[in-house]
Amino acid sequence: MSMQNKPQMVEAVMFFSERGGICKQMFFPEFEALLDGVVNMPEFADQQMRVAYVLINPRLLIKALVFFYLDFDEKGAPDSGWNIPLQALAERAGRGPDLGAGPIRLACRSQCPVSWHQMHLWDPSLTPGNNDLALLRDVAKRNSLGLLVEDENAQAVSLERLQMAAEDKWYAPDPGQDEAAKANEKLDQEQRAKAAQLIKQQRLRISSLTQQYEDELAKFKLASEQQGSSLQAQIHSLQQTLRQQEEHNAALKAQLAAQAANFQTSREKMTEQLRALERVGRSDSDSLRAQYEGEMQAKIVSAVAEYKEQIAIRDVELAYRGEQDTQALQEITRLKRAYADLASQGGEQILERLAKLGVVFVVYHPGAGHLTIALQDIAAYQDNPMAYAAGKCFVSEEQYRHWLAHYQQPSCEALLPSGERCAIPIDRVDSPSRFASGQSNCCTRHKASSRLRTVS
Repeated sequence: MSMQNKPQMVEAVMFFSERGGICKQMFFPEFEALLDGVVNMPEFADQQMRVAYVLINPRLLIKALVFFYLDFDEKGAPDSGWNIPLQALAERAGRGPDLGAGPIRLACRSQCPVSWHQMHLWDPSLTPGNNDLALLRDVAKRNSLGLLVEDENAQAVSLERLQMAAEDKWYAPDPGQDEAAKANEKLDQEQRAKAAQLIKQQRLRISSLTQQYEDELAKFKLASEQQGSSLQAQIHSLQQTLRQQEEHNAALKAQLAAQAANFQTSREKMTEQLRALERVGRSDSDSLRAQYEGEMQAKIVSAVAEYKEQIAIRDVELAYRGEQDTQALQEITRLKRAYADLASQGGEQILERLAKLGVVFVVYHPGAGHLTIALQDIAAYQDNPMAYAAGKCFVSEEQYRHWLAHYQQPSCEALLPSGERCAIPIDRVDSPSRFASGQSNCCTRHKASSRLRTVS
């Protein structure tokens, strides 16, 4: 085997599918080409992929692992702001389980040597039957990437290097307690190593489960707080409605009590009047009835006359207002005509004269550049310059206003949990037509979270 083909440590990157298997393998230089935009992965378009950086030795055994996330846009290009130092994390990572070549170096969400990269990492599953570490071990052993494998037979010592022992040392002493003690010590060391390795695996699994449970607890706590706030608002609204209903009931009770008292008083008066009528007799009753009918008729006539008078007054007021409206409309028409005459005799004639003299009306708007305004478009430009510029850029006025705010101050407009703006400087979009609100005016992190919310 030549020196160029000598087996050595290999860096690889493996992509996990949603079902849990490995759907893509590549060497680390290929992964760097992917990050540089040389190639895209259309099969991963608009997804957040779980990826593992794997360091494999010449015997196809794993020495280091880094589990991280990688976002792809709708064209299958990776996130341009991704900058996790995989090799540095692998070198500084803590010890993990033994996958055949001694304890590996493992960097994941619950065991991250650099705290600010923790949110971009994920914890592998260690449950029996769904162990991501065992899956990676088996995939590396199958050697789908075609790595150069170290020949185990080549490790044997050549005959020239063998030395003949002295004849008096050919025969070992009678095996006794010494060899038994050595065997027991070796067995004890193996058991201790296995126990220590098992403890490390369990600690890693406990740390992973603890992180998972803490995330779930935080989600449940947030949902509980939101539900509690909603219930508290409903209770407050119901209490307020109850108080209003109680006040309304109290007012109705008071009104009913007053009406009952009035009815009782009227009933007593009517009873007394009936008794008096019975005593006076039928003749007095007829006279009282006639008097009562006369009084009622007089009241009716008086009320009708009063209402007629009010109606006449209202008719006069309506006629006066109609006359005033007519005069106002005539005045408005006169003023419009006067304004049109003045405008036609003043500004338009001056503009026409300037245009005939070769004067060109030029304005500058960001995104549209220097615009030459035709004489017939002067009025439309004066009414709404922003809408005129937006039309020249082939976008809506609202989109042009959003782009202009971004163009004048290119910073992230997303809101932080505290309610303040993110305000991280971002790349300026020079063309209004390529500006997309919620994407072009957001930093990479808020743009990714927006895209995730859209996907979910």
